[in-house]
Amino acid sequence: MRIRTLAQTIVAGLLLSVSAQAQTVTVMGSTALGPIVKKAAEDFMKANAGVQIAVSGGGSMTGLNQVTSGGCVIGISDVYATPDQDKAGLVNHNIVVQPFTLIAHPGVGVTTLTAQQAEQVFTGKVNNWKEVGGPDAPITVYSRENSSGTYEFFKANVLMGKDFVSSAQTMPGTAAIVQAVVKDKNGIGYGGAAYGGSSKLLAIKKTDVSPAILPTEENVISGTYPIWRHLYVYVNPNLDKGEVAAYLTWIRSDDGQKYVKDIGYYPLPKNLRSN
Repeated sequence: MRIRTLAQTIVAGLLLSVSAQAQTVTVMGSTALGPIVKKAAEDFMKANAGVQIAVSGGGSMTGLNQVTSGGCVIGISDVYATPDQDKAGLVNHNIVVQPFTLIAHPGVGVTTLTAQQAEQVFTGKVNNWKEVGGPDAPITVYSRENSSGTYEFFKANVLMGKDFVSSAQTMPGTAAIVQAVVKDKNGIGYGGAAYGGSSKLLAIKKTDVSPAILPTEENVISGTYPIWRHLYVYVNPNLDKGEVAAYLTWIRSDDGQKYVKDIGYYPLPKNLRSN
């Protein structure tokens, strides 16, 4: 009986020891960043057997709210934290570069819009394709829901803070915008350049006399192409036991960044990887 009790005690002790050694890093937030973070986590865990990284979605604001409240260690986001969230002492790290593009049905025959035309189309000031070099046909605008980080970015950086046209069709994700535009011969939307698919990616001209610019890596990184953003990792330093810094170093290294293009983003320039 004593031998059995002793054996049970030893086994229990070993289980507790393994549990104590296994560090779990919880990650929540942006679905746009999810594939990159998950792939990097898989490779990191292979090289660091004592660390478990659990990644889930929920959207950028969920990630920010959870990392602020202590519900997760890392929040992944495509928007900045709010001033109230910043008060929690969150530490922000850039992680990838995401180019944005205008997405139109290929049948409209328009390949380029100026920045001003894009603003006018999405705010409704221009509502017929013939006004921007296309056929005499009404423009159907597709947009994200107003809780989306993509929506907020596009409104701030393309619409210059103006409201979208009231007739804009609200879609639950960029992939849904693309699918709608492909089916609508008069449609136009916006989103990450990776989502273009069989729709037409429009080049951007800063002015009427400027050259047309496509969202290539060279154009985005140099700043020539104007519509792009960083995507972010927010860390709650109060919950960082040391393994988080190692994971962030990994995901921002050449090994971690090698997945980025496959998923449709651009690698973070090396001079920004320490930020």
